[in-house]
Parts: sequence; C-alpha cells; structure tokens
Amino acid sequence: MIKRTLYFGNPSYLSIKNAQLNIRLPEVEKNVSLSESSRAESRDENTLNFKREALTTIPVEDIGIVVIDHPQITLTSGLLQALQENNVAVIICDYRHMPQSMLLPLEGNSIQQERYEAQLSASEPLKKQLWQQTVSQKIKNQAAALESKSLVADYLIPLHRNVKSGDADNCEATAAVYYWQTIFRHVNGFVRHREGPPPNNYLNYGYAILRATMARSIVAAGLLPTLGIFHKNRYNAYCLADDLMEPYRPYVDQIVHQMVEEMGITDEMTKDHKAALLKIPAIDVTIDGEKSPLMIATQRTAVSVVKCFNGEQRKILYPEL
Repeated sequence: MIKRTLYFGNPSYLSIKNAQLNIRLPEVEKNVSLSESSRAESRDENTLNFKREALTTIPVEDIGIVVIDHPQITLTSGLLQALQENNVAVIICDYRHMPQSMLLPLEGNSIQQERYEAQLSASEPLKKQLWQQTVSQKIKNQAAALESKSLVADYLIPLHRNVKSGDADNCEATAAVYYWQTIFRHVNGFVRHREGPPPNNYLNYGYAILRATMARSIVAAGLLPTLGIFHKNRYNAYCLADDLMEPYRPYVDQIVHQMVEEMGITDEMTKDHKAALLKIPAIDVTIDGEKSPLMIATQRTAVSVVKCFNGEQRKILYPEL
C-alpha cells in the first residue's frame, strides 16, 4: 500500500486520538469563535463549514512521510510516538523552508539484530561490487533522463557499461560533469551546487523527500541507515540512504526539469513547486520489469540489499528509467 505524504505549512495543532492524526487549524478555530459570537442566536452554513474545516483526521497507518514547515506547529509526544511506531519519516524544515532534519524509529524490523550483524559483517569486496552496480544504474538512468528530454546522452552510455568495482575510475563524477551541463542547459549559467542559485533549491527539496523515502524503507528492512556501502561521514546518520537513492535521483531531476519549463524559476519555492515535489514517493517507476510507486520500489531495493548482505543474491534491485 502506498503511504501518504503530508505537508504542513501553516500554524497547526497536531495530536493523536484513536489511532488518528488530528489536525486542528487555529486560524479556522478563531473564525469559528468569531462567527459563533456574532451569530449567537442562529448558526448559518458558513459556521458549520468552519467547524468541519477546523478539525481533520487521518489514519496514522496511512501515513509515510510528514513534512513540518512552519515554526507555529505543535506536535504532541503521543503523536510522535504513534508516527514512529508506524515507521513514519518526519521531516523538519528550517527558516528557509528547506528540509533540515529527519526523525525515524530506532526499531523497524522484528529481526533487526540479525540483519544488523549481516550488514556489519559485509566484506569490502561485496560493498565495492554493490557500489559498482549503484553507480552504473545511476549513470544509465541519467542517460535515460537526458533522452526523455530529447538531449544527447551518448557520452554516458559507455561510462555506465564500464564502471569498475568500487567505481575505481570515478565514473560517477565524470558522468556528473556532462550530465549537469546538459540537462539544464536552458538555464543560463547553471552549476549544480547544494548552496547554488535556483533551480538548485528545487533539486535539494526533491532529494530530501527522496532521501526520507529511502531512509524509511531501509529502517523497515531492518538495516542501519548510518552504515553505508560507499558513503562514510561521521556526521551523517543516513549514509546508506544516500547510497541507495543515487539511481533514483534522475527521477527527481526529470520532475525539476519539467517544473522549470512549466513554472519558470523563482528564488523562493512556491506552493505549486512544493506540491509537485511532495508527489515524488507516489510517482510510477519501473523496477524488475514492473511498474510500481517509487515508495514501494525503495522498499524492494532495501530488501534486495538485505539479501545481498545475507548471501542470498549478488545484485541490488534498482529501477530503470
């Protein structure tokens, strides 16, 4: 079942009752109070509508990701506990309205300890082979993303076919130079950089949603998101998510490319920009010859990594763009 991605960008009170996320909007409740005081004798349809809008409920079991993007949002500890029990990724945005931090459960699988051991004992040759597959599929998907926009991708084809164990020749970086010069060639002076000018902010936001989706799947599979197969950073709690999301990035790039074409570029992301990027977990991808929502595909990818660590198979299951 595809889980819902919820975005909160206005003052809200979020709590839990009967396994339901309760959403109260203080501005709407204020309007209800004003309406009731001014119409003490007769309540018209508008007042009833305000009451209906003041409280919304959503089953917690239907939620996959929650994005908190306003300083005046209150969450109860009971709600946070319920969200974590249901393996919901909670993303907190900063003052720039960009994703800043993420909350995930410590326990996500009934045989987690067993899977931790397999992950921790994975050999370096195995991890290098898995990274080789990851980079190869990423470059292949980048080529497909360019071709989908009628852009020349010939340079990337031999690269993805010749990635060595551990990407010893750094094909990923070589491909990135060509790829970023090509896919946004219609954006004057574009250089891909996390702190760079738009549409870098669109890409950052989309990647944050993708990262949360992948991290959630990794935890559900009983793996440590901190321990990567390639990425190593003492300050990064999601190295494995950063590894496994690489072949998925071109899907985000496609969406951002389309956004730029249809909505143009602005310094601040609009509501429409965010709405388009929040749909990332639900977009269709092709994995193992079948169409599937991206959120389900990330779960299959994470489970395939478990099988690789356990010696049951030698290849990670990734989507093909």
